[in-house]
Amino acid sequence: MANPDFSSLKALYINCTLKKSPRESHTRKLIEVSMNIMEKEGGEAECIRLVDHDVAYGVYPDMKEQGVDTDEWPELWKKVEAADILVVGTPIWLGEKSSVATKLIERLYAMSGLQNERGQYLFYGKAGGCLVTGNEDGIKHCAMGVLYALQHIGYSIPPQADAGWIGEAGPGPSYGDESEDGPVGFDNEFTQRNTTFMTYNLLHLAKMLKEHGGYPAYGNSRKEWDDGTRWNFKNPEYR
Repeated sequence: MANPDFSSLKALYINCTLKKSPRESHTRKLIEVSMNIMEKEGGEAECIRLVDHDVAYGVYPDMKEQGVDTDEWPELWKKVEAADILVVGTPIWLGEKSSVATKLIERLYAMSGLQNERGQYLFYGKAGGCLVTGNEDGIKHCAMGVLYALQHIGYSIPPQADAGWIGEAGPGPSYGDESEDGPVGFDNEFTQRNTTFMTYNLLHLAKMLKEHGGYPAYGNSRKEWDDGTRWNFKNPEYR
């Protein structure tokens, strides 16, 4: 079986660490594992550290139009829109995704009403996943919130679309920190396997969606719904 051709795909990783560059980000180290697979398979991968940009809080496409002085989201949005794959990377704080990840999801939600040429929501036809790092239990909990939000606004979520690493509960080394036995977490087979499976599943799904032009618009076009089309929907009748 020949290896699939993923060369037409673009992946955007958004690192939602709380640390501005050039401070070390443990989440970025795990992101790099996935990015390396993407690039070796011929895809294009880019990582943005959201906290490095002056992105305003809000749920509108451009918060400058709402009275905010500066908002870099409209420029970053161009990268999100161009990407076939979006991976949200977040640390765990107090058992939850970071506040920066929440801000990202709110700004993605601000764009969720935009439509493609068939009247579908604009995120249709794109694949989404997430990577999580921390020192307390909560990978699946954080992934649950991120992946729900992504699918709700229109991203497609493949099987095994999350991966992560956590250390022992309480203070201790984070992913990639140096230890006597080498970088912490790098030898964790569970993390290695899940990160690999997530990356390839995202590539496969994004490739299938792109080759088929996304989803057919039958039954899911907001434009047609607003024009009065109801396909086979019918409200229950009162008796």
